[in-house]
Amino acid sequence: MGLVLFTACSARKTSVGSRTARKNNKSVQKANSNAIANYTPLTSLQYIDKYKDIAIKEMNQYGIPASITLAQGMFESGSGNGELARVANNHFGIKTGSSWTGKVYYKDDDNPNDSFRVYDSPEDSFRDHSVFLQKKNYSKLFELDKNDYQGWAYGLKKAGYATNPRYPQLLIGLIQKYNLNQYDAPEGEVSKIKRVDRVFTQIDKKEEKAQKDSIQATPAILPAPPDKTYTIRQGDTLYNISKRFGLTVDDLKALNNMADNNIKIGQKIVVTK
Repeated sequence: MGLVLFTACSARKTSVGSRTARKNNKSVQKANSNAIANYTPLTSLQYIDKYKDIAIKEMNQYGIPASITLAQGMFESGSGNGELARVANNHFGIKTGSSWTGKVYYKDDDNPNDSFRVYDSPEDSFRDHSVFLQKKNYSKLFELDKNDYQGWAYGLKKAGYATNPRYPQLLIGLIQKYNLNQYDAPEGEVSKIKRVDRVFTQIDKKEEKAQKDSIQATPAILPAPPDKTYTIRQGDTLYNISKRFGLTVDDLKALNNMADNNIKIGQKIVVTK
């Protein structure tokens, strides 16, 4: 039984007419005509077997549990059988947004003729899903262990990924039904720190322009008592400092009026609320 296609992203309202949408979609369908003609419907187990290696690769690179990626792909693409997956290689219902410069595919969703991203391959869709989650509102999720699928499921809903109130339970249900967590893997503390720092750096780069636009002049930080400060040493990152003092990275940045994760050796930062 197929799953209902669920779109994850808030849409950019389009003013494109039905005629323009049909013309555009025919062009996309023509470009992908061979893949569409040769498509064979997948069962959920076949979908898992086909895409589990890609999900594991994304987990190792970004820290998103492979089980979460697979469950989202199954749920939002109907195990690869939905129109967006078959025609546009879009397995996660990601809409275009203002930053998208690639091809689009129009489909009625929240609004008539909402525009969705078109990918050259399913692999590109899985990678864009990982990159899409590299946003400030999802940043806390990357501090979770990469085999904490329940934390990710509830965290995605809390961060606004989905409007369906049962979204976490739906993902967890799929993971447990198909034993998807067998593809998740723990990581050592050093590996986790390096991975989180890498992802946070990428998030900061994305947010930099927005932060610069929104940052206003702030009062200077008053000197804190010596026992409330820490001096940055070689090899330190905001993430490993936050773990050392029982804080989050966001806590440290807020305590020190920091716009990004950049720190330098010898710098003193406040580490107590």
